Amino acid sequence: MRTTYYEELAALRTQVGDMCGLAADAMEHATHALLGVDLSLAEQVIADHEHIQDMSKRAEGGALKLLALQQPVAGDLRTIIGAIHVGADIERMGALAVHVARIARLRHPECAVPDEVRDCFAEMGARSVELARTAHEVMVSGDPDKAARLNDADDAVDAEHRHLFTMLIDHVWQDGVCSAVDVALLGRFYERFADHAVEIGRRVVFETTGGLPNHKKMA
Repeated sequence: MRTTYYEELAALRTQVGDMCGLAADAMEHATHALLGVDLSLAEQVIADHEHIQDMSKRAEGGALKLLALQQPVAGDLRTIIGAIHVGADIERMGALAVHVARIARLRHPECAVPDEVRDCFAEMGARSVELARTAHEVMVSGDPDKAARLNDADDAVDAEHRHLFTMLIDHVWQDGVCSAVDVALLGRFYERFADHAVEIGRRVVFETTGGLPNHKKMA
């Protein structure tokens, strides 16, 4: 019975980790669709989100089953509760990638982002995907130190997000209100995606150590 329990616990962690990898793929593809004006890729991101949602539901069901039947304590309990919360974070990350893809689809055949902010979104996209892939790695490894460093890596995304708003409120913005709204929304989607990756790291630290990173490492 205990062997089966630990196998199910390991499978739950693997399942949630796989979801994180899919969310990273989704944002990577959404960014390519946005900057490359690729309608078919945008449609793929939107359609594939249902798979992440289904995995999230299965993971939550498996976690609740373990809670009900095994009555875990200490580290095992943190792992199971953490899987439920992380699954919700990852599902939201996938939804944010879908939001990016939908804006790309809405503005097709035009590019939704003006030339002067393309590099900014390319950077935010690359950094966000990197954060998600690192979150995937720490989900698998359980490395609390690497998980805590996610917050530092998120600083680059926050800096690009602030830069976008500086440009939007600057009097030289010449691309119209509609474009400004798209840019503001897209910037927020990437910023929140990165924040969810940081939150996953925070949960891994708690799961592994029983404590949270101090405020200097992670807000």
